[in-house]
Amino acid sequence: MKTFLKAAATAALLATSTASATFADNHGWKPEGPIKMIIAFAAGGGADTSGRLIADEVTAATGWDIIPEQTTGKGGINALLALKDMPADGSAIALVVTESLGYNAAAAKGAGITPADFTGLTTTAGFQMGIVSKSDKGWKTFDDMIAAAKGGESIRFGVMSPKLADLAYLLGEANGVEFNIISVKGGKAVMNGVTAGDMDVGFMAGIQGKGVASGDLVNLASALSEPLKQTPEAPMMSDLGVNFSADGYFVFVAPAGIPEEAREALSNALATATSTGKAGGMISKAFGGATNIMGAELDALLQSDYENAGKLMEAAQ
Repeated sequence: MKTFLKAAATAALLATSTASATFADNHGWKPEGPIKMIIAFAAGGGADTSGRLIADEVTAATGWDIIPEQTTGKGGINALLALKDMPADGSAIALVVTESLGYNAAAAKGAGITPADFTGLTTTAGFQMGIVSKSDKGWKTFDDMIAAAKGGESIRFGVMSPKLADLAYLLGEANGVEFNIISVKGGKAVMNGVTAGDMDVGFMAGIQGKGVASGDLVNLASALSEPLKQTPEAPMMSDLGVNFSADGYFVFVAPAGIPEEAREALSNALATATSTGKAGGMISKAFGGATNIMGAELDALLQSDYENAGKLMEAAQ
């Protein structure tokens, strides 16, 4: 099931004094104790904040006791390893990204992780991943950057994951140039590098929004398989000769094998929280709104990402 929840409508629906009772009536499952929420992102960042706000909204609606804690590192692999062997009874969940269960799991062969080791609950929001430069570079389009590279300029391309490094390599190859790919930790580091002039261009997953709106930054292209919401005229990866994309979502998962009633109750509670109260407001502002992919559709998405990761690695060799 794929739904795009509207914050105002959902907030109005839940703004009753009987919200908690209604949820309990409609979803017979409830946890026997606290729910551990493993967050795969550094404290204080947008992803961490969204997870904690979602936990607050779920607690307010259901009365469940949710305890967030950080387990960071290796692109979500450490969080997944921590979750994998926890009880499959709904008492433990993790917030990662689909890339964690896709490219990162496929690349970390020694970790022995596949999507089959987990139960998908719901995505919370997608990435508005753009290929971004400073406006004072003088580039208004992706073609302008390619022309500069072909004119002899060395283009320093910032990335924050191995998957994005592969995509940057394929972008250069498809357009007849060779980028100087610089790997850093996190999208904020890419934005800081671009704005400081240490990089000429980089992948940014929504963090560029204010800069683009003010005219300080330019979305030269969408790194997705669809147009960017803020800059719909920017070309997509397929327009640039690359048959892969940086499509991805923040996603909650549980250990494999949790009861179906637990999966349904957790999925619905988490999805509703993404468009409710402070969590909904934050997700709307930072990520362009909630995107909830659940059930069989989420299972298929996670498996497809994992399988496509191998194809991307092979193409970038």
